[in-house]
Amino acid sequence: MSVSEQRRSEEDGEILLAAEAVDAYTPEWFVAAAGGPAGLRGGRGNVRLVDSAIGPLLHRRYRRGGLPRHFIRDRYLWLGAERTRSFREFRLMQRLHRSGLPVPAPIAARYRRSGLTYSADLLTRLVPDARPLVELLAEANTEVAGLLQRQVAPVLAALHNHQVWHADLNAHNILVDASGQVWLLDFDRAREGVTARPRLARNLDRLLRSLRKLLPGVRLQVVESVWPDFLQAYHRALHPQ
Repeated sequence: MSVSEQRRSEEDGEILLAAEAVDAYTPEWFVAAAGGPAGLRGGRGNVRLVDSAIGPLLHRRYRRGGLPRHFIRDRYLWLGAERTRSFREFRLMQRLHRSGLPVPAPIAARYRRSGLTYSADLLTRLVPDARPLVELLAEANTEVAGLLQRQVAPVLAALHNHQVWHADLNAHNILVDASGQVWLLDFDRAREGVTARPRLARNLDRLLRSLRKLLPGVRLQVVESVWPDFLQAYHRALHPQ
């Protein structure tokens, strides 16, 4: 365990805290998250805003997708603390954040075990004044080519240069803040050490599929018209001269 984090035991599990949260943490962070407003979405399940002494945080409870969600909403098979979804995502986001990638700082990860299963939660810093990529692309005044080629492509290339494959790179998991900085969210089930370019490129295919699903027809036509140029910008950033 890194000296920049602290691990605390609970009656039914553990909490992993970033250094900046060690002195400020209170159990109310998770209590507030459990009962707070659920107006935001991210990954699977609701994302809730939590006020804290170190600033606004976002809480996510890990929830199942697909058919299993109808039977087991938020329980996962216990395979050890280090293999819980919350601890794995916390540590990956921490490494990416320290490497300078635009990933929200992870603040706290928790699991609660019950027999052969567990539930999990993650708290990250809120990215202020940020909007999902799909919202910006849907607006008529957005300069699509510039946004995709100059802002989004370099960030995705940087992620792949770090050999990280994102499990669900959709248009909601890419944010753009008021300064134009692109941020990447939701690293649940992401994989490190991926060097196969075709597999990494499937992240871009996933992004385009989500845009095709979410954007109105006219705006989608604009995106598809500049997509080849976006891919060229991505590949230039992926293999810098």
